[in-house]
Amino acid sequence: MPRKATTELKTPPPQLLGAPHEGRARAVIDAVMPHVDAGMFPVKCIAGEAFEVTAHVFTDGHDAVRAVVRWHAEGGDAEEVEMQPRGNDEWTASFTPPRPGRYHYTVVAWVDRFLSWQHEMARRQGEDDIRLAMQIGADLLDEAAARAEGEDRDHLAEGARQWRWHATDTAVDAAAIQALALNDAMAARALRHPDRRLATHWPRPLPLVADRLLARFSSWYELFPRSASEEMGQHGRIKDVVARLPYIAEMGFDVLYLPPIHPIGRERRKGRNNAEQAEPGDVGSPWAIGASEGGHKAVHPELGTAADLSELIGRAAEYGIEVALDIAFQCAPDHPYVNEHRNWFRWRPDGSVQYAENPPKKYQDIYPFDFETSDWPALWQELRSVLDFWIALGVRVFRVDNPHTKPFAFWEWAITQVKAQHPDVILLSEAFTRPKVMHRLAKVGFSQSYTYFTWRQTGQELRAYFEELAHGPGRHYFRPNVWPNTPDIFHAQFHHQGRPVFALRLVLAALLCPSYGIYGPTYELMENRPRGPGSEEYLDSEKYQIRHWGPLSVDRPDSLAGLIARLNRLRRAHIALQSLDRLHFHESDNPQLLVWSRQAREGEDTLVMVLNLDPQYTQSGWVTLDLERLGLHADVPYDLADALSDQRFTWQGARNFVILDPASSPAHVFVLQRTGAAVGTPSAPPEQPLLEP
Repeated sequence: MPRKATTELKTPPPQLLGAPHEGRARAVIDAVMPHVDAGMFPVKCIAGEAFEVTAHVFTDGHDAVRAVVRWHAEGGDAEEVEMQPRGNDEWTASFTPPRPGRYHYTVVAWVDRFLSWQHEMARRQGEDDIRLAMQIGADLLDEAAARAEGEDRDHLAEGARQWRWHATDTAVDAAAIQALALNDAMAARALRHPDRRLATHWPRPLPLVADRLLARFSSWYELFPRSASEEMGQHGRIKDVVARLPYIAEMGFDVLYLPPIHPIGRERRKGRNNAEQAEPGDVGSPWAIGASEGGHKAVHPELGTAADLSELIGRAAEYGIEVALDIAFQCAPDHPYVNEHRNWFRWRPDGSVQYAENPPKKYQDIYPFDFETSDWPALWQELRSVLDFWIALGVRVFRVDNPHTKPFAFWEWAITQVKAQHPDVILLSEAFTRPKVMHRLAKVGFSQSYTYFTWRQTGQELRAYFEELAHGPGRHYFRPNVWPNTPDIFHAQFHHQGRPVFALRLVLAALLCPSYGIYGPTYELMENRPRGPGSEEYLDSEKYQIRHWGPLSVDRPDSLAGLIARLNRLRRAHIALQSLDRLHFHESDNPQLLVWSRQAREGEDTLVMVLNLDPQYTQSGWVTLDLERLGLHADVPYDLADALSDQRFTWQGARNFVILDPASSPAHVFVLQRTGAAVGTPSAPPEQPLLEP
């Protein structure tokens, strides 16, 4: 039967544990969450943030159980955190991985004799029963003292002596004995030194990868350096990108992503608009990597040098921006690899190499590697060395082109190797392919993943997709990064359209997902000409030619840069927008109005978005908010500040009326203004008693 990713990991039967089973171990660990495919792949979290582990723990009869989460950094010493019950035999505890890297965690549980005794003692009646139970408790204190050291050992031994004296002194009544037995300070000392000889251990450690925050929360801006020159018709250089940094920083992006910066092949070079034959002066596609000047470890001479890239990385850091490079493991026909390692490619009977295809698209200028070559170990090592080369120059963020066309085993090996030495590295998977393939890439190590956002248009489609991303089984390892456009994907929704559609898709991307990106300046300047009817390619695409965009500014009237800057400031200011786990959709009687909220885990930072999905017409309707989820009372007004229009509103109750004209603004972005009168705490279910009555 195929393995399914589940939210609960069940204990295998004893004969499968791989070690002799201790039949006296009565504590049961029935499930541990989260996990990915029974621990085959790591769960992902963010270093410096609490990571919560839940387990189903119980035992037979009425004895009390205790449990701990045991965790450690790979190669480090183990630490333990006591788990707390939250009802229905569910236990939970959190620990905080201090830095990026690989960790492991497991659960240990045991029947606690002292705690069981204490609970029974609280229910004892009758003088003889209480005195006898007190003597048993004294024995338990002696046993705890034998396991303790220092002050605890002395206090526990003295406590045992006093308990025996009280148990036999007829001058002390039963109520006083019982009160002494239930003393919190003595119980705390005893519980610090439990008898865990018969503890149950979860049979396998579960892997965990902690990344820095940028892996979950990031704003990407893609540009072609060769189009960055201020002079019309001049080939741009990396130094020209340095001059763009103030503009990119003012828009609020924290990742600047550059398409491949390597030499571009001359053989079978594509011409403008993907023409099969290049004309003199055509610059070719940056994804056709390699020429006589070098391959994947070289910089295109017309762009500059590796030193120029290092300067860009340093200058970008001054603005709080990281530079991401494209990793495309493929070659132009004249890449040095083609002659030096002919067995890394698949040769056809006519002496040619099979070029890359994605029907109906043909890439005659690109040769894929043959990962089934007998020389695969050398190929793997060389490709991994490409990552090492750019990491050594200071690059820590990579966008990986078409990783789904390379073996999963290669990526799992390469990413594990790289992150073992550089745990701060972040890799974005550019794989617009089948869901299970995209999820597998995330499991084997990619930090972020492209999504189907571009093709989710209706409110129903967007709601279903983002509920899956936020709350489905992939939430523990699949980190989405949504892009309204890329150099390869120019959706029909934008064809020959104006500002409203670009604005609404921008707001969706920026406020539905913690990570998003745009390909610019085409996006902020609202480039809207397709190569042909129904085509997803731009007319005069930068993939095949240099473009000149003129002066760029957030104040430029024909640009969305000002709106982008406002949205990115909002994203940085509100922690609620920096994770996906508390995304919630609310109701509207108009399907053209999409309503959702984002909350911080603490619940104090809350935003409510109402967006008009119709870029042509004004839409209105009644929205119905889930007040309990938002922590609001139905009979108390609450204030909302619109972060896009700077308007303020006062609402009351769940149902309120909204009208949105796309010509002026695609959405209300409400920041909930909490006051003592307006905020209520959602009621929590009563905690189940530890012992059955």
